[in-house]
Amino acid sequence: MSAGIRLPPPVRERRSHAERTAETRAKIMAAVVESIAEVGFQRTTASEITRRAGVSWGAVQHHFGDKDGILVAVLEDSFHHFAEGLLQVEVEGLPVEERVSRFVDRAWEHFASARYRCTFEILLNQPIPETGASGPPWQGAMLAAWNRIWERFFPAPQLGRREVVTLQLYAISLLSGLATARMLGDPATRLLSGPLALLKQSLVARLASGSAA
Repeated sequence: MSAGIRLPPPVRERRSHAERTAETRAKIMAAVVESIAEVGFQRTTASEITRRAGVSWGAVQHHFGDKDGILVAVLEDSFHHFAEGLLQVEVEGLPVEERVSRFVDRAWEHFASARYRCTFEILLNQPIPETGASGPPWQGAMLAAWNRIWERFFPAPQLGRREVVTLQLYAISLLSGLATARMLGDPATRLLSGPLALLKQSLVARLASGSAA
């Protein structure tokens, strides 16, 4: 009787140092988002983060420096997901009504998420900058990215910059306000379709008039 064929053991694919680093960073940031969404900002301590991430505090410090470093990284990562979600929306050749509808629907997915709740609590607990002081560098980068996203959805050069900024602030204020009411358990948020539809109508009215000017 011939001996059975012995197969070589499967070769384990070795991950690169960059891949392991990215995985660890992602685990730590996910732990922060999960913790803040579940137990709040104040109870998201160093021990809570390390417990959820399954790493030591030394590993956290190696990747982020300190808790403030983690929080900034989470803010940047949250905005990255927000931007990526909007950039994946197909808008080429669509009328303004459909562009607005897709923009609001996809943006609301982010504002209704645990990731945004985490972002909101981090920003709420940031120190208030002194009058006239410039914000941290990440704010400028986010603002520039936000402007690029807006221009991709709504290329309306006929509108002045002041009016464009007004529309941007209006959209963000309404979405963040609805998200806050939802976090606070406001029973009126059962009727969210109404305010979201009104936001779409308002944006269409202003953007369409600008395009026709």
